[in-house]
Amino acid sequence: MNMNLNRRQFLVSGALATGALALGGCVTKMPRKLATNEKLNIGIIGCGGKGWGDMEGVAAAGENIVALCDADEIVLKRAAKKYPKAKVYRDYRKMLDEVRELDAVTVSTPDHHHFPAAMRAIERGLHTYVQKPLTHSIWEARQLTLAARKHRVATQMGNQGTSGEGIRQLVEMLGAGALGQVREVHIWTDRPIWPQGKERPAGADPIPKHLDWDLWLGPAPVRPYKSKYPDVDRHVYHPFCWRGWWDFGTGALGDIGCHAMNHPMWALKLGAPLSAEVIETSGMVKNDAYPSWSIIRWDFPARGDLAPLKLFWYDGGKLPEKRPEMGNRGYSDNGQLYVGDKGVFCSGRLWPDALKNSFKQPAPTLPRIEKENHYQDWLIACRGGRPACSNFDFAGPLTETVLLGNIALRLGRKLEWDAKNLRIPGCPEADPLIRRAYRKGWA
Repeated sequence: MNMNLNRRQFLVSGALATGALALGGCVTKMPRKLATNEKLNIGIIGCGGKGWGDMEGVAAAGENIVALCDADEIVLKRAAKKYPKAKVYRDYRKMLDEVRELDAVTVSTPDHHHFPAAMRAIERGLHTYVQKPLTHSIWEARQLTLAARKHRVATQMGNQGTSGEGIRQLVEMLGAGALGQVREVHIWTDRPIWPQGKERPAGADPIPKHLDWDLWLGPAPVRPYKSKYPDVDRHVYHPFCWRGWWDFGTGALGDIGCHAMNHPMWALKLGAPLSAEVIETSGMVKNDAYPSWSIIRWDFPARGDLAPLKLFWYDGGKLPEKRPEMGNRGYSDNGQLYVGDKGVFCSGRLWPDALKNSFKQPAPTLPRIEKENHYQDWLIACRGGRPACSNFDFAGPLTETVLLGNIALRLGRKLEWDAKNLRIPGCPEADPLIRRAYRKGWA
């Protein structure tokens, strides 16, 4: 599966290198070769929230946690108490410069730090695991894909479902023609579960002593620190609620899109879309906050003998129209709907009943990931084994497609997409959204 998948990913994204900006540096650093049974030395960039889970995931596999980094001292001290032999840092730039024994890193920071941390690690020849979405901007996703190839590092994006049984059964089922030609896919989520679509609070609050706000901002524009909203008992930025702000996060779509759109990306062999557009939204707030809800559409061309496809995204509680094939069956808070010539697939089953009763799930043809362990899948690749299932050749193009939806959301109109050259023709205002600027010291 992995070799076939990687070949398909390479063909689908074959134009990646063409037109992309060249990576800097004349020395290509490669990963260190490990002796038999030697443990990997792993650095953890971002130790709170999902970062804690990622740290525990690789540690449970028996690897060495040798360095920890977080801009929040409380979070950092908690991790250091669990792994007292690890070196501790507030700034991952310093960590990557000083800890020479590193073999790999996990990057579990707010979205705007994914690229600066991951690129520095890859250019050092370090295997790299990055939380979803892979990057904050499309240009960054393209560059990480190219850099991972150049430095031959093992990579994985943290969309764990890609290592699961369900996505493999879907690939095998649709490949066996269960629905005939699939012409529409609808994906929805109950996100955002954080405040979104709100005005940025005025003024500034005292910065907590345990938080290095300048490091937390990193490559993003300087913003005054705000603790909580005046009208709701929720944090504005740190922790967790940064997802709803354009400077730091990628909204509901960025949070869940790479978890959900990987299914049709793989099963239906989707490459780059032709276009993306906003169907309906509650509206952006001064171009800073993502909206409280949105509906977005991408159009994909025919792929070999596969028909053109329309992909729809819904968040903030919005749902697709009910399908007559499903009778009175409603939708759950999060789900996917595949609409084909023979019927639909939703909620883990085929509809109508006649299709469900007549179709037999084919025997497995794709190798399974043992215990569906996404971390172990990456660690096998770090040791020279098969490529991880969500390596950057897959995760990079997936992230590009997801983030194109956010650009359409921000500009509020249909965008024709030139994936080869990372351009939206006739739309110069999209250029700084495709490739963002960085604060001095973070480029």
